[in-house]
Parts: sequence; C-alpha cells; structure tokens
Amino acid sequence: MTFRRTSSAAALVLIPLIIVSLGAQQESARPPGENGAFRFKSGVELINVTTTVSDASGRFVSGLRKEDFIVYEDDQPVELTHFSAERVPVSLGIVLDTSGSMAGTKMRAAQTALNRFLFDLLDPEDEIFIYGFSNFPSLLQEWTSDRRILSRAIGRISPNGGTAMYDAVTEAVPIAQDGQFRKKALLVISDGNDTSSRTSVRELKQQIRESEVLVYAIGIDGDGEAPTFRRTPRQPQPRLPIPLPPFPVPGGRRPFPQISYGQGGGGFRITPNDDRVNVAALRDMTDDSGGRTEVIRDGRDLDPATASIAAELSKQYYLGYQASGKKDGRWHSIRVEVKTGRYVVRARKGYVAS
Repeated sequence: MTFRRTSSAAALVLIPLIIVSLGAQQESARPPGENGAFRFKSGVELINVTTTVSDASGRFVSGLRKEDFIVYEDDQPVELTHFSAERVPVSLGIVLDTSGSMAGTKMRAAQTALNRFLFDLLDPEDEIFIYGFSNFPSLLQEWTSDRRILSRAIGRISPNGGTAMYDAVTEAVPIAQDGQFRKKALLVISDGNDTSSRTSVRELKQQIRESEVLVYAIGIDGDGEAPTFRRTPRQPQPRLPIPLPPFPVPGGRRPFPQISYGQGGGGFRITPNDDRVNVAALRDMTDDSGGRTEVIRDGRDLDPATASIAAELSKQYYLGYQASGKKDGRWHSIRVEVKTGRYVVRARKGYVAS
C-alpha cells in the first residue's frame, strides 16, 4: 500500500512552473471550487479560513456574500481575495477509540453511525482514512473513496486495551493535512480519557494550530455521573516489540499497529473516575481549528451527532486572503465577523507563519 501524495519539496518545484505556464491572469481566474485555488494566486500564498455561521438556534445561516464578512489578522482588517459558499470535496480522517471501554453496544453503535456517515451523509467524492487507537494508534485504512473498503475496516475492529488518543491524533493530523482536497478535517470519537499516549495535549494543540485541519470530536460521556470507587492498582503491562508496517506514511511517520493484550484489555484496569471522557482536552484539540466538540450521553446518540457534523461540513463558507509574507514563526490570530445579524461565527483562530 502506498500513499498517493506529492512531497513538499516536489510541490515547491512544481508550483512556480505552473504559474509561469498559466500566467497570473489565468491562475486568478480559476474557479474557487478547484483544488488548490485558495493556496496560491500568482505565486502569493493565501490563508484559508473555513467559516461556519449559525443563528441563535444553532441553524446554519445561508445566503451570505463576500461583502458580509470582515476578517481580522492580529486585530487588523484584511482584504478578502477569495470567497465561496459552494460545497467542496473533503479529505477526512476518522480517528476512532477502539479501547476496551468501547466494547459491546458502544462499538456497535459507532459502526452503525459511521456506516451511515460514510454511505449516506458524505459526498461520494470525499476521500477518507481511518485510524483506531487503544494502547497504541493503528492505521486501519489509508486514503480511499471506496465506501465498501472503509466499511470493512470498521467492521473488523475488536475493542481492547487502553486509550492513546493524543498519539493517534498527532499521527493523523499530518496525513489529513496532506489530503488532496482543499478542505481537510478530522473526526475523533472517544468515550474515555487518554491513558496511554506519549504525546501531551499541549503538544497536540500546537500541532493542530500549525495545520489547516478542521478537528471535530464526539465524546461519549456515559450517564453523566461518575460513581465513586476506590482506585485499584494497575497491572504491569508486557513490553512487546512493535513491528513497523511495510508502507510509508506522509511526513516520514509510521503508524503503530494495533496490539492486543487480551480480552477487555488483558488486565489493563482503570477505575471509572480515571476513565471519564476529558471534555476539556477534546475542546483543546478542536476549538482553535474551527471545529467543535460535541458531548453525548449514550452510544445511540452517535448517529445524530455524526449527521450534524456531516451537515456542517457541507454548509460552510470559504474565505481566503493574502498572507502578510512574514515567516516569523509566530502565532497570528484570526477573527471572522459578519457585518449584520447576531450570528455565531466559528473559524480557525489563527496560524503559525513558519
């Protein structure tokens, strides 16, 4: 299996040639829905801002025009050079909790909801990859638009082990960033707190800020009341060799395979107080990206939650403006406003000029 992607170095060589051959006027005239049209205009890098606008009831606000928006970088207004309200294809990664706590009804509900998400709610042109995570992250399916292949990968999941959510997302972000379509997103589904990652949530948040990936998360929080139990000691875990897969991953990363320590986690025991979903950590992952976190109480609520995210991915505005040209490695804040109406506007909160 080989990822069909072009390296960054090759892209830097090809882009000037394309600009020279097409000319500045032709490049500027490309339809806004084409892949890459928000990336360069006559050799100038653009900042892409995917924007969701909703009313007080949470309903998407349609019919807005370019002149209805004001965008600020570092509190200074910038001129919008690109705008689109059309639905465009999505490069989407699904990052699914496959730990022991998801066994049974939760996993069956997740498989049912994701199959509907893939077959009925997303566009057939959208490309998807799937990561699972228990004690380690594992790439379950590389990029494909073939829903049958994706469905089979989801159907093969056997939940076990702990929860290495941060490690899984940190491996999935560069793959999503390397997607072929302009819009890039991740959907993370988990029912528990991270117990096994080497990556910290602070490191992960910084990585997401440096990408253009929209991150969505659904946290399954049980019945909302964590019973009080005395903490029980965890059993020592066997240190098994980790075989590397035979295929490369963009950016030089290789995913860890899914490793089973036995049924129900093989003695990997966490009390309910440790295992509750960490909503604050999920919001740390999602909020700066322009995505959002949704907390549900039961696995059966996964279907409407994934349907809501699919609807949002199809009803967003695309804004683009020329980068300042400063490669200072600093964080530059972005704020998007709508001139009229009391609307809730959600967009990426900034970018790192690296």
